[in-house]
Amino acid sequence: MAATSPLPRWAPTPSPSRPLWRWGGGTPDASGRAAAGRGGGWSLGSVFAWATGGGLHRGGGTASNGSAAGALAPPGDGGGGVCVPGSGCELMPPASPSAAGDADPTVFLTWEDVRVTVAGGAHGAPPVEILDGVSGHARPGEVLAIMGPSGCGKTTLLDTLAGRLGPGMNKTGLILINGRQKKLAYGTSAYVTQDNVLMSTLSVREAVYYSAQLQLPDTMPPPEKRAHADRVIREMGLGDAMDTRIGGRITKGISGGQRKRVSICIEMLTRPRLLFLDEPTSGLDSAASYHVMSHIARIAVREGMTVVAAVHQPSGDVFELFHGLCLLAAGKTVFFGTISDATEFFTLNGFPCPHLRSPSDHFLRTINKDFDEEIVESSKTNRKTAAEAIDILTTAYKSSSYAEKTTYQIVEMKHMDGASFRRRDQASFSTKLLVLTRRSFLNMHRDIGYYWMRLAVYMGIGVCLGTIFYQVGNSYSSIQSRCEVIMYTTALLTFMAIGGFPSFVEDVKVFRKERLSGHYGVSEFVISNTLSATPYLSVIAVLPGAMLYYLTGLTKGVDHFTYFVIVLCICCLLVESMMMIIAAIVPDFLMGIIIGAGVQGVMMLNGGFFRLPSELPKPIWKYPCYYMSFHKYAVQGFYKNEFMGLTFPSDQLVESNATISGIQVLKSKLEVEMGYSKWVNLAILCGMMVIYRIIFFAIVKITETIRPKLGGKRGCVR
Repeated sequence: MAATSPLPRWAPTPSPSRPLWRWGGGTPDASGRAAAGRGGGWSLGSVFAWATGGGLHRGGGTASNGSAAGALAPPGDGGGGVCVPGSGCELMPPASPSAAGDADPTVFLTWEDVRVTVAGGAHGAPPVEILDGVSGHARPGEVLAIMGPSGCGKTTLLDTLAGRLGPGMNKTGLILINGRQKKLAYGTSAYVTQDNVLMSTLSVREAVYYSAQLQLPDTMPPPEKRAHADRVIREMGLGDAMDTRIGGRITKGISGGQRKRVSICIEMLTRPRLLFLDEPTSGLDSAASYHVMSHIARIAVREGMTVVAAVHQPSGDVFELFHGLCLLAAGKTVFFGTISDATEFFTLNGFPCPHLRSPSDHFLRTINKDFDEEIVESSKTNRKTAAEAIDILTTAYKSSSYAEKTTYQIVEMKHMDGASFRRRDQASFSTKLLVLTRRSFLNMHRDIGYYWMRLAVYMGIGVCLGTIFYQVGNSYSSIQSRCEVIMYTTALLTFMAIGGFPSFVEDVKVFRKERLSGHYGVSEFVISNTLSATPYLSVIAVLPGAMLYYLTGLTKGVDHFTYFVIVLCICCLLVESMMMIIAAIVPDFLMGIIIGAGVQGVMMLNGGFFRLPSELPKPIWKYPCYYMSFHKYAVQGFYKNEFMGLTFPSDQLVESNATISGIQVLKSKLEVEMGYSKWVNLAILCGMMVIYRIIFFAIVKITETIRPKLGGKRGCVR
């Protein structure tokens, strides 16, 4: 009868496809035993492909003299599974792309003595320590779970490893990939954040397919991209919800758990070598959690993916899927190692897992000190609080064989000389621009708050304005009426362009998330947003503009009306460009609307209507505010378009039976700069719109540059 396998229950199954672990050398006698079968020991000469589902088999040969990158099990680990340096059971470094076709090398991730601090809240307060000397590693073909109670530092550790620490957070410690400090090339790592940042107006199929078009190379035909996207969606159990909209603040859509799975789908499209998951099971029922995590575990084993997941409260079945466990409490390591070793560790230190209780539930209940009035059960006669249990376990772990084993494995991985990661092919600039424009256009079409609500309000304002100033005529008093219509149109219709700011803030959130993942650049986003918004802004400029223009009886002529509509459209684009800058600085939509309204209010005061240019105080208000206000150029362009070529009767109280020309009105009454034509005013407005978008581009780029400095040294990023 075959002997029971001594392997831990989480050991991957064997596969000869992609060697990562190799049992070297061996004697002929041992090779003969390997050929005889697996009944009594590990088979010599077996290939252990953890990266592709490879497992471990026991074999009994003598040591080979081949070179080794090092053994993963330290001497004295016990059992027949000890891997002693020089024995032939060595860790082979990831194959280079040249040695393994075009495949990327697998990822061995290590971190040592990682500490993260954040500035104290009060002035002069000492920094608050979030992580305190955390060490560990993650290997290909495995799923490492980072667990602990709320506030223990799970997400902070994940952000640190992924290089996404926020400003004000400082990191120390050593983070290595295959023994080196390096950035991963595009497509070799992915991060599924805790927040599901998705475009609410798209369906599940559209969201994943648009992302596939952005991430996958142009060499892959569109039908293959679509088929791949559909396959990934079905793998995550979303087949029945493929055509359901994601939903958000306006419309009801898919559930929160389904949104989480859509986020995972998007990041799994490129099959990254290193995958970070922040709360992947939140919002999912136990069955969905199990199926999602089991699928991720299968992919990790099959394709050599290194998975690091921060998990809050896994069910027993999900907990069984994890290969390793990093247990944190108050920023300190309570335990790092295998699941079976964790249960043994707790038992040895006086906290055995009760019968019929899930080990994950027991671990978290033991170290959760938020409810310390609940006394932690102990096998000893006295009962301990969670804070006491944490102190006992963290102290015991530092001096345990489990910590020594972890340190030994980290040292061996540090000595690896892994091959470089090649940058995976992406869609071209033109493809990304086209896809983003189409997606943005569809989003604006479906989001009623973006333009359609504004169009309805503009139509109402157009009717009101047109009826109040109906057919102003050519009398002397019509000069003032025309100026009032022009100023009201310029001020209010552009002022209301901030109405779409909440929708734009949601777009910026999606942009920031996809930008961090390397899906596309800032230039593609800025250009695509401009291209997709222009048709809608043209509609909301033409329809209300035509109503008020002809109802009020402004200067007739197609050329005059065309200029009026173009300037109105450019002004709306300009205000949206200004709101892009505000969104980049202040991502909160309520604060952004307040700031945007204030900035426009100041510009409006300096536009040359409420106070003539000669009456403005020269310091600040005229120089430079008057020349920085877009209202100046818009209003003066409208004035030139309206008054040039017209004549009006003079004020009969001043001079009877006389007329004044439109040019006289422009020069003497309105103080319009007549040294250039109205088309120059239009060109200046276009230039200001472009400059505002360039400023947005620069702000994003500068933020990306200084973010690593403000947030400490980066970990591993694309």
